[in-house]
Amino acid sequence: MNPQERMKIARHPVPTRAPESRIRCFEEVALGYDEATAREEAMRCIQCRKPACVEGCPVAIDIPGFIREIVAGNIASAAAIIKRTNSLPSICGRVCPQETQCEQKCVIGRKGKPVAIGALERFVADCDRQYGLTKPDVSVKPTGKKVAIVGSGPAGLTAAGTLAQLGHEVTIFEAFHKPGGVLVYGIPEFRLPKQIVREEVSTLERLGVQFELNVLIGRTLTIDEILGTEYSAVFLAPGAGVPQFMNIPGENLNGVCSANEFLTRVNLMKAYLFPEYETPVYCGKRVAVIGGGNTAMDAARTALRLGPEKVYIVYRRSEKEMPARLEEVEHAKEEGIEFLCLTAPIAYYGDSRGWVSEMECIKMELSEPDESGRRRPVPIPGSNHRISVDTVIVAIGAKTNDLIVKTTGGLSVAKKGYLLVDPQTQMTARPGIFAGGDIAGGEATVIAAMGQGRVAAHSIHRYVMEQ
Repeated sequence: MNPQERMKIARHPVPTRAPESRIRCFEEVALGYDEATAREEAMRCIQCRKPACVEGCPVAIDIPGFIREIVAGNIASAAAIIKRTNSLPSICGRVCPQETQCEQKCVIGRKGKPVAIGALERFVADCDRQYGLTKPDVSVKPTGKKVAIVGSGPAGLTAAGTLAQLGHEVTIFEAFHKPGGVLVYGIPEFRLPKQIVREEVSTLERLGVQFELNVLIGRTLTIDEILGTEYSAVFLAPGAGVPQFMNIPGENLNGVCSANEFLTRVNLMKAYLFPEYETPVYCGKRVAVIGGGNTAMDAARTALRLGPEKVYIVYRRSEKEMPARLEEVEHAKEEGIEFLCLTAPIAYYGDSRGWVSEMECIKMELSEPDESGRRRPVPIPGSNHRISVDTVIVAIGAKTNDLIVKTTGGLSVAKKGYLLVDPQTQMTARPGIFAGGDIAGGEATVIAAMGQGRVAAHSIHRYVMEQ
């Protein structure tokens, strides 16, 4: 089939559960391709000589290469190609924003819809997990060097896997009681089943990676104490676990919480299975989620599954400016969540028991773009109005805990509290200490954090071997 014929093939949508059946359960929404559909979708790729899609991938997967193997029916070979640079393909195929990365640069997308690279990656990775098509290489020669990693999120897991494959002894120190970071506490079960995260962690364990859980670096141990033992280097990837609030009246009322707390209770601590899991979570009848990013969509869709009568997304810009993935916005709308755009809360009011009962909002209009490139929202005088709510979930961003910075000397910190690193190596101002993910530049995507983890791992390898 020539390129012109391939370009005439329509993109295959990923099948999903019907909204009416999924809004009261936590089963995965996107169902993925079967083999026949995956091969048909793979045939849309015209195998460019200079594949721009690879440039759009933070971990530089050989996208034409693995797609070519799908067409040939060699799924094991496709999986092996992906795993050369991506140690978490089942996760990336589900949660990465391919539409703004690899798929955005797809040549087919210039005249139609791009190849569904993310869905094809998920198909290959799921086949690999289900049928054991590839095995981790545990025959690598040990280097005798030990590396410590702080945090078991996407950046930490990626760095760990890469370093282990290079022959180093790796220990991950994780503050929570389960490994996975944002993959387990932030992303809901219906978007990323936790069994997949457990299987990816098990793969790392087979490579020899050790996990030390319930260890809060800066309290339980310090970086200096770690480096004072047998570790030759440290990679900091603790994630962004400290929620931000708007600091408006009434935020201290009962019923007002952060998306971090809400999602952690539901996802990591299984609050949605109460009383089977003894983690109660309150969700009222009228829920407002403040924010327009992926975390806001996750919180709103999670809250909906706990049985309220109404769930709102309240966002100060227009829908066009929302940073959330288009797919997540569409799924939220399908499920009946109401979007109140160009609206911002300015105060919360409580009842006699101290529980939030109303939210005062003001209408907004957009002016000139701000430093983020999005048009700045400006309040419209006299547009104040109140909305009846009994639960408010604030999802306007998070930052990393400053414990590590406060207890570790020699680090350079940006004005916003992020660690300054060399973008070529991810090394901080202090030799032997590297950083990636949220702590090294603010909230980012899973795949962007993984890209930094991979760069850091190779930099750490060079550093410890040259010592």
